[in-house]
Amino acid sequence: MKKVGIIGWRGMVGSVLMERMENEKDFDKVQSYLFSTSLKGNKAPIYNNCHELVLDSNSIDELTEMDIIITCQGGDFTNEMHPALRTSGWTGIWIDAASSLRMNEKSIIVLDPLNKNKITEGLNSGVKDYIGGNCTVSLMLMGLGGLFKEGIVEWMTSMTYQAASGAGAKNMIELLDQMNYFGTEFDTYRLNNPGTTALEYEKLMTEKMSDPKFPRDNFGYPLGLSLLPWIDTKVENGQSREEWKAQVEANKILGSEEIIPIDGTCVRVASLRCHSQAFTIKLKKSVDIATIESLITESNEWVDFVPNDKDSTLDRLTPASVSGTLKIPVGRVRKMTLGDNYLNAFSIGDQLLWGAAEPLRRTLLMAL
Repeated sequence: MKKVGIIGWRGMVGSVLMERMENEKDFDKVQSYLFSTSLKGNKAPIYNNCHELVLDSNSIDELTEMDIIITCQGGDFTNEMHPALRTSGWTGIWIDAASSLRMNEKSIIVLDPLNKNKITEGLNSGVKDYIGGNCTVSLMLMGLGGLFKEGIVEWMTSMTYQAASGAGAKNMIELLDQMNYFGTEFDTYRLNNPGTTALEYEKLMTEKMSDPKFPRDNFGYPLGLSLLPWIDTKVENGQSREEWKAQVEANKILGSEEIIPIDGTCVRVASLRCHSQAFTIKLKKSVDIATIESLITESNEWVDFVPNDKDSTLDRLTPASVSGTLKIPVGRVRKMTLGDNYLNAFSIGDQLLWGAAEPLRRTLLMAL
């Protein structure tokens, strides 16, 4: 069995990865070692074939004993430890959830339902770095991959509605704190002021967003009862970095000979889990809706095509329906009034699964 070191296993993505590996009995196939800085030397959680003690994630000597390292620790860890390991002469497989190495010429962004052949070729030819893609990019390609494979997409916009947990555990908890703050203030005011109108409640809640006690240490702004139309840092052309990733990462995953333009606006919304996206797609030619549905549905086994009616949409195309599952619903598919070559669509997926942990897990299995 190959030795697999797992780093960042207690975080949000890491814990989902561990859960998936346990559910799919992946631990039966490897000799696993858990790494941590704060827990080094402690007794490890019980998993099949797992080393009994937690090792030191800052130890080059211990890390270089691994055949494969899979990390969900974040970009700072990658930026420090990856070059240190390579300089030491370590030639193992590095599988990473962080964005740091995604655009490196020698790395492969992994999403095997779309680029399994490329991953296989990389493993056979000696490529050592395999990086999970941006969550919304991976979810977009999982839902609409059939259209790209068919070569009928001329360009696309992707307007995202990204959950609080996409910013991290502390941010998700802060959203809950914000919602709790509003709920407490609302209950207290309603008890003492019966007969208050809806607009008076709205004014009160809006004013409370400026209260010094309002929890905002992580987001910096109110997300509860609001939204934040900016994610990540700014790049030179006015995009946020999250928006920039859509075109560059999607085209790298697809291996596009000609760049397919993809742009849009990334928005943080007050849902706990799952990222949603609204698409405007310019097709290279007119394609009937039945063919579009077939191309989307047959792309991979996880796509769930949702008929464009109200009940199906509200029942199946929401975070409440998708959270914690591997399914990728795609709905609201229709021709737009812009012209016969313009397609509207909406998709959603759990960003902690297909948007993060699952491509890493499946790449690990391919590398064994």
